[in-house]
Amino acid sequence: MSLVVQKYGGTSVGDPERIRNVARRVLETQKKGHQVVVVVSAMSGETNRLLDLATKVAQNPVGRESDVLVATGEQVTIALLSLAIQDMGGEAISFLAHQLHILTDSSFMKARIKSIDSTLIHQSLNQGKIAVVAGFQGIDPEGNITTLGRGGSDTSAVALAVALKADDCEIYTDVDGVYTTDPRICPEAKKLDKISYEEMLEMASLGSKVLQTRSVELAAKYKIPLWVKSSFNQEEGTVVTQEDKDMEKVVVAGITQDLNEAKISVRHLADQPGIAARLFQPIAENNINVDMIVQNVSEDGFTDITFTVPKLDLKKALEIVQRQKNQIGSGKVEADEKIAKISIVGVGMRSHAGVAGQMFKTLAAAGINIQMISTSEIKISVVIEQSLAKKAVQLLHQAFELGKE
Repeated sequence: MSLVVQKYGGTSVGDPERIRNVARRVLETQKKGHQVVVVVSAMSGETNRLLDLATKVAQNPVGRESDVLVATGEQVTIALLSLAIQDMGGEAISFLAHQLHILTDSSFMKARIKSIDSTLIHQSLNQGKIAVVAGFQGIDPEGNITTLGRGGSDTSAVALAVALKADDCEIYTDVDGVYTTDPRICPEAKKLDKISYEEMLEMASLGSKVLQTRSVELAAKYKIPLWVKSSFNQEEGTVVTQEDKDMEKVVVAGITQDLNEAKISVRHLADQPGIAARLFQPIAENNINVDMIVQNVSEDGFTDITFTVPKLDLKKALEIVQRQKNQIGSGKVEADEKIAKISIVGVGMRSHAGVAGQMFKTLAAAGINIQMISTSEIKISVVIEQSLAKKAVQLLHQAFELGKE
């Protein structure tokens, strides 16, 4: 008997009828001879509602108590789904993170999973029950409730699949697979039958909302096939799997946009060893991820450094940089939230020349100025003015002929 982990996102469990629809799908999977573990998110909009409540009682609601608050969203969903399964004649049991000892570190609001005790789940599955698990949450070594950050239920599902040695992990959402770009931006975007872990990891980290980055990292590390499907139809979906030779024939697999980053520029820094370390070390110590970094050519012994951080961390990052300003002897500090990161991704870039040239030429012809550039073996990212993001994605999608079969 194979073991399948299924994860259903907020839109899939957004109201009572959708929860009953998920219950039917889960029971159908079990009737096919599979043991089933279901991971669910909070109902659509519930996490935002809870966070909005927090802002009405506190100016800066972060940390331990915010995690205690938002973790309640998943508790509601697992109870409702278990009740729905039972009402349809199935057997289901719900689990919170502390019951399964989903152990994380103590980084509140973006904790990382360290281990999972799968004993209780295996016992329930062997009794013919469907295990319904709250995604997005864990507990730290002191027993505090932690949450895994936005999209954390994906990570919960893959981590459980690893711990349980599952045969498949299926991520159900409101889209029926991974597309060449967001179909809401480009109606001609095509669904991919398969995509490599590496490409999906880049797309997830660059702004694609389909899968959370850490879930793809885990799936790649343990070679677990990761299916992306819609909970509203029976389409096959897209499988995220190991790279094969066919994938290299496609130069660009997808295009992403990320509107959730901000840019910080530190002017007139002394161009000498140790300055960059003293600037970025305290940012790292505050668990802020720095993405793109550009340092200008030195003039008269001074240089400028520009980097990007998540918008949510901009205020904290600016406070840190301002504190460091006097210590490192920099000039003025500037911030810009009205930027967009546009990226093209594809394992075929390794063996095809001229991809960057085509990208830059396409943007230049449309009068779109590039502020920053970052590259890897299989991706090229640029920062541009936010108001031009949609136009840039559409032009690049057309330039690389991603709308063709």
